[in-house]
Amino acid sequence: MASLAAFTARSMLTDNPRPFGASVVHTSSGKQLVRALNAVRQRCDPSAHAEVQAIRLATRSLKQLSLAGYTLYTTCEPCPMCMSTALWAGLDRVVYGATIADANRHCNQIQIPATEVAARSDMTCVVDGPVLRDECYALFTHPRMLRAFRLWSPRKRK
Repeated sequence: MASLAAFTARSMLTDNPRPFGASVVHTSSGKQLVRALNAVRQRCDPSAHAEVQAIRLATRSLKQLSLAGYTLYTTCEPCPMCMSTALWAGLDRVVYGATIADANRHCNQIQIPATEVAARSDMTCVVDGPVLRDECYALFTHPRMLRAFRLWSPRKRK
């Protein structure tokens, strides 16, 4: 998780800072297969979350749909779409840093915990977190990220 947070933090030095990063790692060996950042704005694609990007890269890299034997690490608790994608991909485990509540302080979130999505599925996947929450939440509070959040579309609140 520390290396993923460091990888994601490097985006703070760019014109497109992003606090959401994800990596797919072989569960047994710990060898990293792929990593990705959120690309929603860059691709004009609301599904281009970091977790989905990493899962897409991993399945293409392996040339198979199943990621059984792999773990997804993510700097923020997966939203329901990302957690569902992890389940459909057959990942062994999902490990997250910051929580959905942490992210919701700065940008809109669907506030359904990843553990609830996993529990309501007939597919199995261990969900662990928060892990290194402070380090991952620091990505959301970096001055360049806070400036970017202000430039993004206004938050819609009920």
